[in-house]
Amino acid sequence: MKYSSLKNDKIKDMKRLFNYKDFNKRLLKLNKKKHQLKAYSMSEILIVLCIIGILIYLVVPNQTSVVANARSIEAQNMLSMIHGLEKSHFFRHAKYTADFNELGFEHESTIDQGGQAVYKIEVISASLNAFKATATALQDFDGDGVYNTWEIDQDRILKEIVKD
Repeated sequence: MKYSSLKNDKIKDMKRLFNYKDFNKRLLKLNKKKHQLKAYSMSEILIVLCIIGILIYLVVPNQTSVVANARSIEAQNMLSMIHGLEKSHFFRHAKYTADFNELGFEHESTIDQGGQAVYKIEVISASLNAFKATATALQDFDGDGVYNTWEIDQDRILKEIVKD
């Protein structure tokens, strides 16, 4: 009796092991779990990209004023240099001049000439006692059609004539 009950138990275990339907189901479940990757759906990715785009759209217009201010420093520095050269020329010759060669000023190539200078520097008036020099932007920084202009005089009064 013992032998037959052991034999029956083994047969039942063998049948359970080799039951193909259950075995195949278990194998498919294991394969699905192994090959199923955790990932974001396409709609989730699109929503995140839309949010990022909206944030960039809100931030970029604020950056144009920062760029314009940084570019205007170029004009201020160049006009301060012109003022120093004009004062030096005035002390040597007792008059101001509108000629850059007399001043010893060499203007950097502007962006329309293939250079990097964004402002065009000009001495608009020079007399025995006074001079005025301007720096006019060659590029419209914010796209409104207005070009930034700075001015300096013999008293080193630097002012922004046209804001961009």
